[in-house]
Amino acid sequence: MNKFLAKVNSRIQEKKTFVCVGLDPDLEKLPEKFRRADEPILEFNKYIIAATQDLAACYKPNLAFYEMHGLAGLKALAATLRYIPAEIPVILDAKRGDIGNTSQAYAKAIFTEFGADAATLSPYMGEDSITPFLAYKENYSFVLCLTSNKGAQDFQKPELYKKVAAKIQGWQNTYGNCGAVVGATHPQEIRGLREIITEAFFLIPGVGAQGGELAGTVQAARNKQNSGFLINSSRGIIYADDPAAAAEKLRAEINKLIS
Repeated sequence: MNKFLAKVNSRIQEKKTFVCVGLDPDLEKLPEKFRRADEPILEFNKYIIAATQDLAACYKPNLAFYEMHGLAGLKALAATLRYIPAEIPVILDAKRGDIGNTSQAYAKAIFTEFGADAATLSPYMGEDSITPFLAYKENYSFVLCLTSNKGAQDFQKPELYKKVAAKIQGWQNTYGNCGAVVGATHPQEIRGLREIITEAFFLIPGVGAQGGELAGTVQAARNKQNSGFLINSSRGIIYADDPAAAAEKLRAEINKLIS
């Protein structure tokens, strides 16, 4: 079992949680006390991590919220990753995917330099854009399959996402470290996707602010082991008045659905 799977399965079993906390700090939305800090992003992330570390199956920083601040933002990301307890897996939400040698560079940056346990990838350029990430046997790759945004209708539906799912299952069969990003705004389609991608992990955004349905999504996404999915919440947790309470509420709701 690779490093990411070992960590995330341990968290699920020990903490009874399928909650992925998205660390997507928007300076304009941070409480005033953090905006006044010398390192506002880092201090805010430390606050969120301290509040949720017993409730999170993993953390998922979205690279865009750090890159937008240039070098200072990347330094904040690196410091945030160092602050996250080592036993909690990190998915770096980068949505990478390019020609082979470029993907090799992206994979090294994410898995070696930043030290993330997993990454999100875009499959549009095909297999040679994905395999440089899968070559990192101790890491995990979540490939965009059926996303939660409205624009998913433009290309992914009605059939393309199924072809992507079949490819993901093939890569999982070969490498053993490939899962899918599927949006909670498509609970009916998720059921069919679980028939194609039988056991691998689903990373599921879209619950909360995007209007995804939790109950139908969880029932459709779980695998035969009553596991194999992570429900991501970013804004719903990190901007809540009480992030710990918001994370605990989501954890409890999920656990009721799989009990």
